[in-house]
Amino acid sequence: MEAKKGTTTVGIAGKDFVVLAADKMASMGDLAADLNTRKVFKVSDHIAITTAGMVGDLQILTRFLKAKINRMRIEEGEEPAPRRVATYLGTLLNASKYFPYWVQLVLGGYVKEPYLASIDMAGGVTDNEPVTATGSGSPVAYGVLEANYREDLGEREGIELAVRAIEAARIRNTFTGGREPGIDVAVVNERGVRLLSPEEVMEIKKSLT
Repeated sequence: MEAKKGTTTVGIAGKDFVVLAADKMASMGDLAADLNTRKVFKVSDHIAITTAGMVGDLQILTRFLKAKINRMRIEEGEEPAPRRVATYLGTLLNASKYFPYWVQLVLGGYVKEPYLASIDMAGGVTDNEPVTATGSGSPVAYGVLEANYREDLGEREGIELAVRAIEAARIRNTFTGGREPGIDVAVVNERGVRLLSPEEVMEIKKSLT
């Protein structure tokens, strides 16, 4: 049987913030195996990632990344730049490309300035776009992102756009979903990483209807 996997994650970089968002459904073939899976993780005080792919690979990579960032901070006495963390993660994935981690990651951070990168399973890092999307619902999400993104987008507007993009994918993509509110959201700015509560996400969803 053909293996079917799916999720939708998005990233938006504004003038002074980054927003990451993802749906909450884990699929196993045609089965919705888990409707409340977390796919957005805080890996340091100033960096978060979204994860799409095999759960085991995602969990171990998140642990690796947290440990590496802690070591960088201890050895150098400062928070590592998000671009450097993305480069490390790309190198790690490239080194295992013949026995790959089955993942697609989006990394967002803020140390002096916002940073957004998409990292594929072979270690390719793409960080020259203000919006990105991964997973089976990404074509739908990209349509929403590219039609509504502006350079002067405020943080609240960025959160609303991310929620709108994931919600569009939840409606149109079979393998994107989750129990309400069905979306995880993180905001990264000069104050650090903040994960929105389900109640906050529901309030944003209601304001968009």
